[in-house]
Amino acid sequence: MVEQQYTGFNKHMKYKLLGRSGLRVSELCLGAMTFGEEYDYGANEAVSRSLYERYLEAGGNFIDTANIYNAGTSERMLADFIRPHRDEIVLASKYSMTTNATLPNAGGNHRKNLVQALEASLERLDTDYLDLYWVHGWDQLTRIDEVMRALDDMVRAGKVLHVGVSNMPAWVISQANTLAAARGWTPFTAVQMHYNLVERSIETDFFDLCNAQDMGMLAWSPLAGGLLSGKFNRDADASAAADSRLKKAEYGPGMLAEHRIAIAEGLSNLATAAGCTAPQLALAWLLHRPQGAVIPMIGARTLAQFDDNMACLNVELDTAQIAALDALAEPPATYPASLFRTPFYRRMMHGEQPPEGS
Repeated sequence: MVEQQYTGFNKHMKYKLLGRSGLRVSELCLGAMTFGEEYDYGANEAVSRSLYERYLEAGGNFIDTANIYNAGTSERMLADFIRPHRDEIVLASKYSMTTNATLPNAGGNHRKNLVQALEASLERLDTDYLDLYWVHGWDQLTRIDEVMRALDDMVRAGKVLHVGVSNMPAWVISQANTLAAARGWTPFTAVQMHYNLVERSIETDFFDLCNAQDMGMLAWSPLAGGLLSGKFNRDADASAAADSRLKKAEYGPGMLAEHRIAIAEGLSNLATAAGCTAPQLALAWLLHRPQGAVIPMIGARTLAQFDDNMACLNVELDTAQIAALDALAEPPATYPASLFRTPFYRRMMHGEQPPEGS
Protein backbone atom coordinates (compact mmCIF):
# COMPACT_ATOMS: atom_id res chain seq x y z
CA MET A 1 0.00 0.00 0.00
CA VAL A 2 1.23 3.46 -0.83
CA GLU A 3 2.20 5.08 2.45
CA GLN A 4 2.60 8.75 1.55
CA GLN A 5 -0.07 11.14 2.71
CA TYR A 6 -2.18 12.80 0.04
CA THR A 7 -1.66 16.53 0.45
CA GLY A 8 -5.29 17.40 -0.31
CA PHE A 9 -6.27 16.77 3.30
CA ASN A 10 -4.53 16.84 6.62
CA LYS A 11 -5.05 13.32 7.88
CA HIS A 12 -3.97 9.96 6.61
CA MET A 13 -6.71 7.36 6.46
CA LYS A 14 -7.39 5.48 9.68
CA TYR A 15 -8.15 1.78 9.80
CA LYS A 16 -10.74 -0.17 11.73
CA LEU A 17 -11.66 -3.81 12.19
CA LEU A 18 -14.51 -4.97 9.99
CA GLY A 19 -17.02 -6.49 12.39
CA ARG A 20 -16.16 -9.89 13.80
CA SER A 21 -13.36 -10.39 11.27
CA GLY A 22 -9.73 -9.48 11.77
CA LEU A 23 -9.76 -7.51 8.52
CA ARG A 24 -8.37 -3.99 8.86
CA VAL A 25 -10.16 -1.68 6.48
CA SER A 26 -9.90 2.05 5.84
CA GLU A 27 -12.50 4.36 7.34
CA LEU A 28 -13.76 5.32 3.88
CA CYS A 29 -14.61 2.65 1.31
CA LEU A 30 -14.15 3.35 -2.40
CA GLY A 31 -17.34 2.50 -4.25
CA ALA A 32 -16.62 1.55 -7.86
CA MET A 33 -20.17 1.83 -9.21
CA THR A 34 -19.07 4.77 -11.38
CA PHE A 35 -16.25 2.82 -13.05
CA GLY A 36 -17.44 2.51 -16.65
CA GLU A 37 -19.62 4.46 -19.05
CA GLU A 38 -22.41 2.02 -19.83
CA TYR A 39 -24.79 4.17 -17.80
CA ASP A 40 -25.12 7.93 -17.48
CA TYR A 41 -23.57 8.09 -13.99
CA GLY A 42 -20.24 6.52 -14.98
CA ALA A 43 -16.67 7.67 -15.64
CA ASN A 44 -14.22 6.61 -18.31
CA GLU A 45 -11.21 4.40 -17.64
CA ALA A 46 -8.71 7.25 -17.29
CA VAL A 47 -10.82 9.07 -14.71
CA SER A 48 -11.63 5.83 -12.89
CA ARG A 49 -7.94 4.97 -12.65
CA SER A 50 -7.15 8.43 -11.27
CA LEU A 51 -9.86 7.98 -8.60
CA TYR A 52 -8.42 4.61 -7.65
CA GLU A 53 -4.85 5.90 -7.48
CA ARG A 54 -5.85 8.95 -5.45
CA TYR A 55 -7.65 6.68 -2.99
CA LEU A 56 -4.52 4.55 -2.54
CA GLU A 57 -2.41 7.66 -2.05
CA ALA A 58 -4.68 8.58 0.85
CA GLY A 59 -4.08 5.20 2.48
CA GLY A 60 -7.34 3.59 1.39
CA ASN A 61 -7.46 -0.19 1.05
CA PHE A 62 -11.19 -1.10 0.90
CA ILE A 63 -12.81 -1.26 -2.55
CA ASP A 64 -16.39 -2.25 -3.31
CA THR A 65 -17.94 -3.25 -6.64
CA ALA A 66 -20.68 -5.55 -7.93
CA ASN A 67 -21.30 -7.82 -10.88
CA ILE A 68 -24.00 -5.48 -12.24
CA TYR A 69 -22.01 -2.22 -12.06
CA ASN A 70 -21.80 -0.88 -15.61
CA ALA A 71 -22.64 -4.35 -16.92
CA GLY A 72 -19.41 -5.82 -15.52
CA THR A 73 -17.10 -3.05 -16.70
CA SER A 74 -16.40 -1.93 -13.13
CA GLU A 75 -14.98 -5.35 -12.28
CA ARG A 76 -12.99 -5.54 -15.53
CA MET A 77 -11.43 -2.13 -14.91
CA LEU A 78 -10.58 -3.00 -11.33
CA ALA A 79 -8.77 -6.13 -12.52
CA ASP A 80 -6.20 -3.93 -14.23
CA PHE A 81 -6.06 -1.35 -11.45
CA ILE A 82 -5.50 -3.73 -8.53
CA ARG A 83 -3.23 -6.27 -10.22
CA PRO A 84 0.05 -4.72 -8.91
CA HIS A 85 -1.21 -4.72 -5.31
CA ARG A 86 -3.94 -7.32 -5.02
CA ASP A 87 -2.64 -8.62 -1.68
CA GLU A 88 -2.89 -5.15 -0.14
CA ILE A 89 -6.48 -4.50 -1.24
CA VAL A 90 -9.59 -5.62 0.62
CA LEU A 91 -11.77 -6.35 -2.40
CA ALA A 92 -15.53 -6.78 -2.21
CA SER A 93 -18.13 -7.61 -4.82
CA LYS A 94 -21.80 -8.61 -4.81
CA TYR A 95 -24.36 -10.95 -6.33
CA SER A 96 -28.17 -11.25 -6.37
CA MET A 97 -29.39 -8.60 -8.84
CA THR A 98 -30.19 -10.02 -12.26
CA THR A 99 -27.59 -9.89 -15.00
CA ASN A 100 -30.10 -10.93 -17.67
CA ALA A 101 -33.74 -10.00 -17.19
CA THR A 102 -34.85 -12.65 -19.72
CA LEU A 103 -33.39 -15.57 -17.73
CA PRO A 104 -35.24 -16.67 -14.57
CA ASN A 105 -32.12 -17.86 -12.71
CA ALA A 106 -29.80 -14.97 -13.60
CA GLY A 107 -30.80 -13.20 -10.39
CA GLY A 108 -31.77 -14.02 -6.83
CA ASN A 109 -30.12 -15.30 -3.66
CA HIS A 110 -30.20 -19.01 -4.57
CA ARG A 111 -27.18 -21.28 -4.91
CA LYS A 112 -27.21 -21.45 -8.72
CA ASN A 113 -27.05 -17.69 -9.12
CA LEU A 114 -24.44 -17.41 -6.36
CA VAL A 115 -22.12 -19.94 -8.03
CA GLN A 116 -22.46 -18.59 -11.55
CA ALA A 117 -22.22 -14.95 -10.41
CA LEU A 118 -19.15 -15.55 -8.25
CA GLU A 119 -17.31 -17.46 -10.98
CA ALA A 120 -18.03 -14.67 -13.47
CA SER A 121 -16.89 -11.97 -11.02
CA LEU A 122 -13.65 -13.78 -10.23
CA GLU A 123 -12.94 -14.09 -13.95
CA ARG A 124 -13.65 -10.40 -14.64
CA LEU A 125 -11.60 -9.32 -11.62
CA ASP A 126 -8.79 -11.72 -12.57
CA THR A 127 -8.42 -12.92 -8.98
CA ASP A 128 -8.68 -16.27 -7.22
CA TYR A 129 -10.69 -14.96 -4.28
CA LEU A 130 -12.73 -12.09 -2.87
CA ASP A 131 -12.03 -10.71 0.58
CA LEU A 132 -15.73 -9.96 1.07
CA TYR A 133 -18.75 -11.18 -0.90
CA TRP A 134 -22.06 -9.41 -0.43
CA VAL A 135 -25.59 -10.63 -0.86
CA HIS A 136 -26.72 -7.53 -2.79
CA GLY A 137 -30.34 -7.70 -1.69
CA TRP A 138 -33.05 -9.97 -0.30
CA ASP A 139 -34.94 -11.86 -3.02
CA GLN A 140 -37.77 -12.72 -0.57
CA LEU A 141 -37.91 -16.24 -2.00
CA THR A 142 -34.82 -18.33 -1.21
CA ARG A 143 -34.69 -20.06 2.18
CA ILE A 144 -32.05 -18.46 4.35
CA ASP A 145 -30.47 -21.84 5.18
CA GLU A 146 -29.76 -22.35 1.47
CA VAL A 147 -28.15 -18.91 1.25
CA MET A 148 -25.93 -19.35 4.29
CA ARG A 149 -24.86 -22.90 3.42
CA ALA A 150 -24.06 -21.88 -0.16
CA LEU A 151 -22.00 -18.90 1.04
CA ASP A 152 -20.19 -21.12 3.54
CA ASP A 153 -19.32 -23.55 0.76
CA MET A 154 -17.64 -20.72 -1.15
CA VAL A 155 -15.66 -19.78 1.96
CA ARG A 156 -14.56 -23.38 2.49
CA ALA A 157 -13.55 -23.56 -1.18
CA GLY A 158 -11.26 -20.54 -0.64
CA LYS A 159 -13.07 -18.37 -3.18
CA VAL A 160 -14.47 -16.01 -0.53
CA LEU A 161 -12.91 -15.02 2.81
CA HIS A 162 -15.85 -13.21 4.47
CA VAL A 163 -19.51 -12.64 3.64
CA GLY A 164 -21.76 -9.62 4.05
CA VAL A 165 -25.31 -8.56 3.29
CA SER A 166 -27.05 -5.51 1.87
CA ASN A 167 -30.68 -4.41 1.57
CA MET A 168 -32.11 -7.11 3.82
CA PRO A 169 -34.41 -6.73 6.86
CA ALA A 170 -32.82 -6.89 10.28
CA TRP A 171 -34.88 -9.90 11.33
CA VAL A 172 -33.69 -11.93 8.33
CA ILE A 173 -30.05 -11.05 8.99
CA SER A 174 -30.44 -12.02 12.65
CA GLN A 175 -32.04 -15.31 11.65
CA ALA A 176 -29.22 -15.96 9.15
CA ASN A 177 -26.42 -15.37 11.66
CA THR A 178 -28.14 -17.37 14.38
CA LEU A 179 -28.54 -20.29 11.96
CA ALA A 180 -24.90 -19.99 10.87
CA ALA A 181 -23.72 -20.04 14.49
CA ALA A 182 -25.82 -23.12 15.28
CA ARG A 183 -24.55 -25.07 12.27
CA GLY A 184 -20.94 -23.96 12.19
CA TRP A 185 -21.29 -21.93 8.98
CA THR A 186 -19.75 -18.60 8.12
CA PRO A 187 -21.85 -15.69 9.46
CA PHE A 188 -22.31 -12.26 7.95
CA THR A 189 -19.49 -10.02 9.14
CA ALA A 190 -20.86 -6.72 7.76
CA VAL A 191 -24.01 -5.04 6.51
CA GLN A 192 -24.32 -2.41 3.77
CA MET A 193 -27.39 -0.21 3.96
CA HIS A 194 -28.80 2.99 2.48
CA TYR A 195 -27.96 5.53 5.18
CA ASN A 196 -27.50 9.29 5.20
CA LEU A 197 -28.98 12.44 6.73
CA VAL A 198 -32.28 12.04 4.85
CA GLU A 199 -32.55 8.25 5.18
CA ARG A 200 -32.15 7.31 8.85
CA SER A 201 -34.78 4.63 9.25
CA ILE A 202 -32.17 1.92 9.82
CA GLU A 203 -31.31 3.50 13.18
CA THR A 204 -34.31 1.78 14.78
CA ASP A 205 -32.82 -1.71 14.49
CA PHE A 206 -29.54 -1.92 12.63
CA PHE A 207 -27.12 -0.34 15.08
CA ASP A 208 -28.38 -2.67 17.79
CA LEU A 209 -28.23 -5.59 15.35
CA CYS A 210 -24.62 -4.84 14.38
CA ASN A 211 -23.61 -4.49 18.03
CA ALA A 212 -25.31 -7.74 19.00
CA GLN A 213 -23.94 -9.70 16.04
CA ASP A 214 -20.53 -7.96 15.91
CA MET A 215 -20.91 -6.75 12.34
CA GLY A 216 -19.46 -3.73 10.59
CA MET A 217 -21.77 -1.23 8.86
CA LEU A 218 -21.23 0.42 5.50
CA ALA A 219 -23.41 3.28 4.24
CA TRP A 220 -24.24 3.31 0.54
CA SER A 221 -25.36 6.55 -1.11
CA PRO A 222 -24.06 8.64 1.81
CA LEU A 223 -24.92 11.83 -0.11
CA ALA A 224 -28.45 10.63 -0.94
CA GLY A 225 -27.77 10.35 -4.65
CA GLY A 226 -26.50 13.93 -4.78
CA LEU A 227 -29.27 15.54 -2.76
CA LEU A 228 -26.70 16.42 -0.07
CA SER A 229 -24.17 17.76 -2.57
CA GLY A 230 -25.18 21.38 -1.93
CA LYS A 231 -26.73 21.70 -5.39
CA PHE A 232 -30.37 21.18 -4.42
CA ASN A 233 -32.52 23.80 -2.77
CA ARG A 234 -35.75 25.67 -3.46
CA ASP A 235 -33.95 27.96 -5.90
CA ALA A 236 -32.23 25.16 -7.83
CA ASP A 237 -32.75 24.92 -11.57
CA ALA A 238 -35.93 22.90 -12.03
CA SER A 239 -34.63 21.30 -15.22
CA ALA A 240 -31.49 20.09 -13.45
CA ALA A 241 -33.60 18.55 -10.73
CA ALA A 242 -35.83 16.87 -13.30
CA ASP A 243 -32.83 15.26 -15.00
CA SER A 244 -31.28 14.15 -11.73
CA ARG A 245 -30.91 10.49 -10.74
CA LEU A 246 -32.90 11.48 -7.68
CA LYS A 247 -36.01 11.33 -9.86
CA LYS A 248 -35.33 7.73 -10.76
CA ALA A 249 -36.82 4.70 -9.06
CA GLU A 250 -33.66 3.48 -7.29
CA TYR A 251 -34.00 6.18 -4.65
CA GLY A 252 -37.67 5.61 -3.98
CA PRO A 253 -40.51 8.09 -4.24
CA GLY A 254 -40.22 11.63 -3.08
CA MET A 255 -36.45 12.00 -2.71
CA LEU A 256 -36.91 15.63 -3.78
CA ALA A 257 -39.85 16.13 -1.43
CA GLU A 258 -40.10 19.41 0.46
CA HIS A 259 -38.91 18.05 3.81
CA ARG A 260 -35.83 16.53 2.19
CA ILE A 261 -35.01 19.73 0.35
CA ALA A 262 -35.25 21.47 3.74
CA ILE A 263 -32.69 19.01 5.16
CA ALA A 264 -30.33 19.68 2.24
CA GLU A 265 -30.67 23.44 2.78
CA GLY A 266 -30.06 23.07 6.51
CA LEU A 267 -26.95 21.00 5.79
CA SER A 268 -25.62 23.67 3.43
CA ASN A 269 -26.14 26.36 6.07
CA LEU A 270 -24.35 24.33 8.72
CA ALA A 271 -21.52 23.57 6.30
CA THR A 272 -21.03 27.27 5.61
CA ALA A 273 -20.84 27.95 9.34
CA ALA A 274 -18.33 25.09 9.75
CA GLY A 275 -16.15 26.29 6.88
CA CYS A 276 -16.54 23.17 4.75
CA THR A 277 -18.69 21.93 1.88
CA ALA A 278 -22.05 20.21 2.29
CA PRO A 279 -20.73 16.81 1.12
CA GLN A 280 -17.81 17.00 3.54
CA LEU A 281 -20.14 17.73 6.44
CA ALA A 282 -22.59 14.97 5.47
CA LEU A 283 -19.76 12.44 5.32
CA ALA A 284 -18.19 13.70 8.54
CA TRP A 285 -21.56 13.22 10.28
CA LEU A 286 -21.50 9.55 9.22
CA LEU A 287 -17.96 9.15 10.52
CA HIS A 288 -19.17 10.46 13.90
CA ARG A 289 -22.01 7.96 14.23
CA PRO A 290 -22.11 5.91 17.50
CA GLN A 291 -18.79 4.31 18.34
CA GLY A 292 -17.43 5.18 14.88
CA ALA A 293 -19.58 2.35 13.61
CA VAL A 294 -20.20 3.53 10.03
CA ILE A 295 -17.91 3.29 7.00
CA PRO A 296 -19.20 5.63 4.27
CA MET A 297 -18.86 4.42 0.69
CA ILE A 298 -17.68 7.25 -1.51
CA GLY A 299 -17.88 7.33 -5.29
CA ALA A 300 -17.49 10.08 -7.85
CA ARG A 301 -17.54 10.83 -11.56
CA THR A 302 -14.68 13.33 -11.43
CA LEU A 303 -11.45 13.74 -9.51
CA ALA A 304 -12.62 17.12 -8.22
CA GLN A 305 -15.72 15.52 -6.66
CA PHE A 306 -13.60 12.77 -5.17
CA ASP A 307 -11.06 15.16 -3.66
CA ASP A 308 -13.84 17.23 -2.13
CA ASN A 309 -15.40 14.13 -0.58
CA MET A 310 -12.10 12.85 0.77
CA ALA A 311 -11.55 16.16 2.54
CA CYS A 312 -14.31 15.12 4.97
CA LEU A 313 -11.43 13.61 6.94
CA ASN A 314 -10.40 17.19 7.77
CA VAL A 315 -13.72 17.97 9.44
CA GLU A 316 -13.82 17.68 13.22
CA LEU A 317 -17.29 17.98 14.76
CA ASP A 318 -18.07 18.99 18.32
CA THR A 319 -21.14 17.82 20.22
CA ALA A 320 -23.10 20.96 19.36
CA GLN A 321 -22.50 20.51 15.63
CA ILE A 322 -23.46 16.84 15.79
CA ALA A 323 -26.63 17.74 17.66
CA ALA A 324 -27.49 20.38 15.04
CA LEU A 325 -27.02 17.85 12.24
CA ASP A 326 -29.07 15.23 14.09
CA ALA A 327 -31.86 17.76 14.53
CA LEU A 328 -32.16 18.30 10.76
CA ALA A 329 -33.91 14.99 10.34
CA GLU A 330 -34.52 13.00 13.49
CA PRO A 331 -36.03 9.66 12.49
CA PRO A 332 -39.49 9.00 13.93
CA ALA A 333 -39.61 6.56 16.80
CA THR A 334 -41.34 3.36 15.72
CA TYR A 335 -43.14 0.81 17.83
CA PRO A 336 -42.07 -1.01 19.96
CA ALA A 337 -38.95 1.15 20.41
CA SER A 338 -41.18 4.17 20.93
CA LEU A 339 -42.90 2.39 23.82
CA PHE A 340 -39.63 1.38 25.48
CA ARG A 341 -38.55 5.02 25.68
CA THR A 342 -41.54 6.24 27.65
CA PRO A 343 -41.26 6.86 31.42
CA PHE A 344 -44.58 5.02 31.82
CA TYR A 345 -43.20 1.82 30.32
CA ARG A 346 -39.95 1.99 32.29
CA ARG A 347 -41.91 2.50 35.51
CA MET A 348 -44.31 -0.35 34.70
CA MET A 349 -41.39 -2.65 33.93
CA HIS A 350 -38.86 -1.66 36.60
CA GLY A 351 -40.76 0.22 39.26
CA GLU A 352 -39.65 3.50 40.78
CA GLN A 353 -35.93 2.65 40.68
CA PRO A 354 -35.09 1.41 37.19
CA PRO A 355 -31.71 -0.29 36.79
CA GLU A 356 -28.87 1.64 35.22
CA GLY A 357 -29.08 1.62 31.42
CA SER A 358 -32.82 0.93 31.27
